[in-house]
Amino acid sequence: MPPLPDALAAALEADGVAVHRPDLGSLVAAVPVGPQARKETRDAVAAVDDEAVRLRSAVKSRDGFFTTFCVSPYSRHLARWCARRGLTPNQVTTASLLTALVAAGCAATGTRGGFVAAGVLLLLSFVLDCADGQLARYSLQYSTLGAWLDATFDRAKEYAYYAGLALGAARGGDDVWALALGAMVLQTCRHVVDFSFTEANHDATANTSPTAALSDRLDSVGWTVWVRRMVVLPIGERWAMIAVLTAVTTPRVVFYALLAGCAFAACYTTAGRVLRSLTRRAGRTDRAARALADLADGGPLAEIAARATRRWARPLGGRTPYAVLGAALLLYTACAAPVGSGLVVAAAAVYALTSGAAVARPLKGALDWLVPPVLRVAEYGTVLVLAARADVPGALPAAFGLVAAVAYHHYDTVYRIRGGTGAPPAWLVRTLGGQEGRTLLVAVLAALLATGGGERLPLALTALAGAVAVVGLAESVRFWVSSHAPAVHDEGEPA
Repeated sequence: MPPLPDALAAALEADGVAVHRPDLGSLVAAVPVGPQARKETRDAVAAVDDEAVRLRSAVKSRDGFFTTFCVSPYSRHLARWCARRGLTPNQVTTASLLTALVAAGCAATGTRGGFVAAGVLLLLSFVLDCADGQLARYSLQYSTLGAWLDATFDRAKEYAYYAGLALGAARGGDDVWALALGAMVLQTCRHVVDFSFTEANHDATANTSPTAALSDRLDSVGWTVWVRRMVVLPIGERWAMIAVLTAVTTPRVVFYALLAGCAFAACYTTAGRVLRSLTRRAGRTDRAARALADLADGGPLAEIAARATRRWARPLGGRTPYAVLGAALLLYTACAAPVGSGLVVAAAAVYALTSGAAVARPLKGALDWLVPPVLRVAEYGTVLVLAARADVPGALPAAFGLVAAVAYHHYDTVYRIRGGTGAPPAWLVRTLGGQEGRTLLVAVLAALLATGGGERLPLALTALAGAVAVVGLAESVRFWVSSHAPAVHDEGEPA
């Protein structure tokens, strides 16, 4: 007769209950029967090197190629060294942030020596970024605040480094602020694609498709796993590329490579997810629809538009077409209309209407997870285009700050949803204007200030960025410091 645990597991499986059987690795677990079996089990347990197991377990099982083979082999030993000296994961996380900020400062010098130092320090910051999580797992020091700091600082480090590169290029007479802002927009929109798709399918039923089966088959072939992880340019590969190119080339080349790599990765992942969504017939829950609506970040104008269009805005295969049509019209007008034209303001007003129509009904369509990414592209892209076309000194750096402040609010929304606490409070979303309100305000500011009083546009954008940052950051810090909710790392980037 099998041991009682095995018998219970077999009975549960026979009843259709999924039984989780953890991979023990080098650990030992047994239910010995008889003196000899007990002795053999004790000997096997005693033979396990607990320290070696803890050290191996500190490293994530799923990480990128660069992290797995070029960082983790020694960063885990750094994590153990920190544990033996009483350092906490939050201290290592903070050290990683400070190192990255110093790297950004070195890049801002605009000298070859500064660029080389910046590349080296960025790699060191990434090593520390890996070590903080490994230290938490090695020493079992987990905290809500630590998870939030780790996720938030990753974005702060990367985008601060973009700004440092742009400042350094400006010192050498090369204005690459548009490229820096474009890289941040592209990277942030990539992340929201990951967030939205994951949330839409978090608890979906009948969640299978032929492409998912193909993906599983590819993962069963060893080398394809690493190729597929590398082509999406995760944080390890991305930072390594940025660091090396910073040291040996120019900021413009860094941004060209970054934009090309991230654009390919975005097309690859988004196309695959669209194909999965079209070939599966998943039933999405009310929770998933609510999460997508929260990620859409609609403010007062979108709420009014949603109520006004709820009766006549019928699904066009889902709600996504409304978001796409409004975003396309807005971005085309921003690119084609004369600078300072009221046409952009009109297009932004139409966009507010269509973005409300997009969320007027629950987002349960096959492709409705695309609504939040489309709205991010519209808002960030409009800020980028209008600042670039204004051709006013300081407009693009101010726009960079504005997008960074708004992106922080959007990342914070994701972390709260994944932590199981829901979106930020409604008063915060309304105070910040919602994505459609901010977009309309930027269009109005550009129309009023881009010509004649053009020199005041950077000041207006900076003031708006400051207001968004102060209100959003204050509420975010208050929540995470006082919350006991589990913070979850961002879009799943191995780090």
